[in-house]
Amino acid sequence: MRTRHPFRTAAAAVCVVLGLGLIGGAATGSWLISDSSADPAAHSAYTVGRQAWHSIPVDTLFPRTLKGDGAGPGGADRIWTRLAVAPDSGCTGALDPLLLKLLRPVGCARLLRATYTDATSSSVTTVGLVFTEGDTEAMRALGSRYAAEHLDARTDLMPRAYPVKNSPAAGFGDRQRASWTVHVLTEVPVVAFAVTGFADGREVADPQPAGKAMAANATTAAAQAGLGHEAKGLADRVERGLRTTVADLTEKPE
Repeated sequence: MRTRHPFRTAAAAVCVVLGLGLIGGAATGSWLISDSSADPAAHSAYTVGRQAWHSIPVDTLFPRTLKGDGAGPGGADRIWTRLAVAPDSGCTGALDPLLLKLLRPVGCARLLRATYTDATSSSVTTVGLVFTEGDTEAMRALGSRYAAEHLDARTDLMPRAYPVKNSPAAGFGDRQRASWTVHVLTEVPVVAFAVTGFADGREVADPQPAGKAMAANATTAAAQAGLGHEAKGLADRVERGLRTTVADLTEKPE
């Protein structure tokens, strides 16, 4: 049998090593190029929206001041000032048990809340964002149930207020809730809500959902004071801000 020359053996070994290096380098380069920033799934509104509670600044989610052009009764302008932001939390204890049970199919990853007052400090409103664990199908099913069963009009599913010490919202508790709105978003995994009351801490015997309180023929105390407009106006603007921010973050990189 012919003996292999040592030089040729060494050369062959070098070629093998170089070849493996080139293949490994190509694979590594491909992995680096195909990172999450180039993956459309990583930038979906649901992926970004689910992380928004800790990735988006609180002043973006709940601005210190919100303008409500035309948001008041008769198209009057409104300006709301943030009193405080609640520590982020789970939903247990922060939502009524029945509402918590209703949201169980989509889960609760995190709850963020902030309380505002109007320019005259006559009303106070807590705005909340429930970041869920549900997928598109689950959120759509919840939204459809809310609409079909008119769940947003049930007083036993009214969101809780977040009182703020040493402020116009110091006495804002369950019995002070006067009007509210709840909206299940389907393009991001979030349930947005707002609940409003009088800044003087008065108890309200007949709370009314925002939609009914905003009707022209509504005569409840909440309706006459424009509290339905307060709840709807603030919820809409916080929700709109969230949608815009998530949309900006999900745009594909150039």
